[in-house]
Amino acid sequence: MKKITRFRSYFLSAACAFAAVAFSSCDSDNDGPAGEYARNGVLISNEGAMTKSNASVSFYSHDSKSVENESFKKVNAPLVLGDVLQHMTKQGEKLYLVMNNSGKVLVANAHTLKAEGEIAGLEAPRYIAVLDDNKAYVTEWLGYDPATFAYDNGRVAVVDLKTNTVTKTITVGVQPEELLITAGKLFVANSGGRSVTVINTNTDAIETTITVNDGPNSLALDRNNMLWVSSTGVKVYDPTDWSVSEENSTPGSLAKVNPISNTVMTTLTFSQHAPSPGRLTSAPNGDKLYYVFNNKVWVQDVNAVALATKPLIDRGTYVAYGFNGLGIEPASGLIYAGKASDYTSNGWVVRYNSQSGAAIDSFRVGIAPNGFVFQQ
Repeated sequence: MKKITRFRSYFLSAACAFAAVAFSSCDSDNDGPAGEYARNGVLISNEGAMTKSNASVSFYSHDSKSVENESFKKVNAPLVLGDVLQHMTKQGEKLYLVMNNSGKVLVANAHTLKAEGEIAGLEAPRYIAVLDDNKAYVTEWLGYDPATFAYDNGRVAVVDLKTNTVTKTITVGVQPEELLITAGKLFVANSGGRSVTVINTNTDAIETTITVNDGPNSLALDRNNMLWVSSTGVKVYDPTDWSVSEENSTPGSLAKVNPISNTVMTTLTFSQHAPSPGRLTSAPNGDKLYYVFNNKVWVQDVNAVALATKPLIDRGTYVAYGFNGLGIEPASGLIYAGKASDYTSNGWVVRYNSQSGAAIDSFRVGIAPNGFVFQQ
């Protein structure tokens, strides 16, 4: 909020009165973006149930301390988001919503949620990374064979954001997931193998691949500008009930990568083989990493040489769905965790103190909340 002296306030009030016929209000606080969802709240992406086209966006308002569900629908009905909202991110005044099973990225105004267009020509988009107002990258899974449960190599779609069109595709590893831009490069986690593809953002050509542990899935950047990679290990399932067999699986890990030299500096390997680490995210100042493992939230100092031995947030024994999303609010430092009871009923967002891990409050949102965009 801007500081205004009494002297300035007097003349501001006079100016407002004089201009009343031309303007509905003259508020010194209204110098930011306009729109119901513009500031002081959190947009929450809810996956929805696959094939049901019931993905949704919720909005938590700090001002009213309340949550509004179906915010996108409220603004755009009868238009629906589509089938499985995999990822949502913001660039300037644009909000990009990756609709996995619908094969598109929907573009909306980040302040009003009004739909403005879509990026088509995608097969199975997963995540988006925006370079600037002109260009973005989208990961895609390709060629699933239900007989073998296997995928072909995936790709990264290069998108012109001025025209919302795919201008180029780059073949990467199997099942590419999260992607992150730093040091003039795009890093792509290929979850179906054990590689991170490195792409030059000036030429859109592959520079190299970095070998990490099996199943790289999420990426984060720390305060030292080091790239961290969360890997699941190899998960082996029991064919009788499709539960993960810890005995036969291999452990996951966190790897620290120097993005300038493209080399792995450190690998911290879990002793427990299953379940897998994921939802890796960094604190606003980059000094800590947060991730989900065994249905618990763990915090890790970026300079530590060993994995944390005690979770920050412990909800008890492992459950199949657990934490479906994780985010750290920059202004407050609060942890936002999306809890999916299942993939057919509405989930919850639980907010936690990032120091003590104590639960602060919770609120009901849409089906399978998986991500957060913090509007400051």
